[in-house]
Amino acid sequence: MKPGLLAALFATLPFAALAAPTSYPLTLENCGTELRVEKAPQRAVGLGQNSTEIMLMLGLADRMAGSAVWVSPVLPELAAENDRVHRIADNTPNFEAVVAREPDFIAAQFLTSVGPQGRVGTRRQFADLGVPSYISPTDCVVTDNTRSDGTRKQMLTMDLLYQEIDELSRIFDVADRGEALIAQLKTREEAVRRRVADRADDVGLVYWFSSADVAGDAWVAGKNGASGYITKVLGARNVIESEEEWPLVGWETIAARDPAVIVIGTMDRRTQGADDPAVKKRFLATDPVVGKLDAVEKGRIVEMDAQAMNPTIRTITGLEIVADALERFGLLK
Repeated sequence: MKPGLLAALFATLPFAALAAPTSYPLTLENCGTELRVEKAPQRAVGLGQNSTEIMLMLGLADRMAGSAVWVSPVLPELAAENDRVHRIADNTPNFEAVVAREPDFIAAQFLTSVGPQGRVGTRRQFADLGVPSYISPTDCVVTDNTRSDGTRKQMLTMDLLYQEIDELSRIFDVADRGEALIAQLKTREEAVRRRVADRADDVGLVYWFSSADVAGDAWVAGKNGASGYITKVLGARNVIESEEEWPLVGWETIAARDPAVIVIGTMDRRTQGADDPAVKKRFLATDPVVGKLDAVEKGRIVEMDAQAMNPTIRTITGLEIVADALERFGLLK
């Protein structure tokens, strides 16, 4: 991590509150499994962009053996540190490619990477090699998500993300840095809450992540995920009421619910027909049904990093972006 960025994080943490060193072995409950870490990892692998970026923000680039599963460019302030970490794959690597990096710890953003049907490998496979694996608590509370996105019965809160930062910082014996990062994110979150309190009543939003075919059904955010959290903080409403994390919804259904604002995900990934935000915007402008929505005709389209639509350190930035947009559009009372 750049010295200036790390110093800024520490500036948020009073000296008297500095955390105690980690006592090893460290045992945590993680995603229904007891996780035991014998010593601070020295060759960690991040499977999922958020897991990697948290470790980079904790100043752990020199203790990372690799990363994989990227959607967006790395955060600009982390670019130099990220360049020091071997990129195993942009998408999902195979088990052999990860093991070849000789990891001593796996941090995974999604259960699909290392769960019972792990696309990379299972936790048991890594454990058999003496490699503990940690899964983001934000994904552990989603049901039926061992193979796909699953459903979320309760509204996400940032407490689960803060838990992840805290636990990873203790695993690596840098708890002071974890506390500083959490304090910084909480301050930003609270600033938006104060700014928008009771000002966005009944403003309908839809969050479009991507689509296999741009004119086909869209993967949009369900009501209880990261986008749902953003919407709740703003006092607005998600026009999609599904508990699925990423339901496939037809544009006729979306149009019938007439969202006041359309938030589109931006990303570098190009594996689906509507990954490119330019493709999304062209469809919105030219489709004979969708193009007649008020949100389109009045230009109330917001570009937001697709990673912010998943529970990540970017979600707070997404909150700020949507709050700014609602104010710009005159939708805050």
